[in-house]
Amino acid sequence: MAETSPKRCHVHPVVFFSICDSYERRNEDAKRVIGTLLGTNIHGVVEVTNCFSVPHNESEDEVAVDMEFARNMYELHKRVNPNETIVGWYATGNDITEHSVLIHEYYNRECSNPVHMTVDTTLRDGKISIKGWQSQTMGVPGKTQGVIFTPVSVEVAFYEPEKVAVDMLIEGLVAGRRNVDVVSDIEHVSKSATKLQEMLGIVIAYVDGVLSSQVTPDNTIGRHLLDLVNTVPQLEAHEFEEMLNNNMKDLLMVVYLSNLVSTQLQLNEKVNMLESTK
Repeated sequence: MAETSPKRCHVHPVVFFSICDSYERRNEDAKRVIGTLLGTNIHGVVEVTNCFSVPHNESEDEVAVDMEFARNMYELHKRVNPNETIVGWYATGNDITEHSVLIHEYYNRECSNPVHMTVDTTLRDGKISIKGWQSQTMGVPGKTQGVIFTPVSVEVAFYEPEKVAVDMLIEGLVAGRRNVDVVSDIEHVSKSATKLQEMLGIVIAYVDGVLSSQVTPDNTIGRHLLDLVNTVPQLEAHEFEEMLNNNMKDLLMVVYLSNLVSTQLQLNEKVNMLESTK
């Protein structure tokens, strides 16, 4: 599918972790690190799902990037994830330098309309600042022309497994513990149900406040609530209860089978140990 000019950029958490890791492992004399962004570009929505760092050296006068290393890494990556292509490149720091234009020219040859992402790993504002850019030609046609970088909206996106991992990291940060226990499926369902009940309580309190004229109505919130109500399946109470019980039985069966398999593996390990000591 043909790539179009980036309109917004969705970046997954694993990309940030990889960038921070490469920054921490950089050479002592390196002020910043750069790398290739991998993902998809569908109708201008860039989905960045992976990345890898690229060795480079830069001074005030020149910049040298190991292009051969970048090509070899991309060829190896395609064998594992053939659906991910080059969508741009990243650099740590807050600024776009003259060298950024030169590096961007290389990625212009590797993909159409590459996105450039800057990640401020110095925590200048107390957090990691992430910005997206795309290049635009500026100048008089047929005369001297240059390149400027215009902003692109950057949003954090994640798959469900990534969300679980990020939630665990946040839980460890809030609790001040380095070790966080993974909750079981039943505990996860219980926490989700409790959170859902709390959110429903907030919605009900807002609706009651609007009906009693104690809360000023908001048209945007009203439209969201209408969309929410329209998406709820029209089920009778006994039908909903039967569906919930069936899903719960399926979940309990999966938990039982997983525990049974775990027990079987442990028994086999004990038997093998006993046989080896004879």
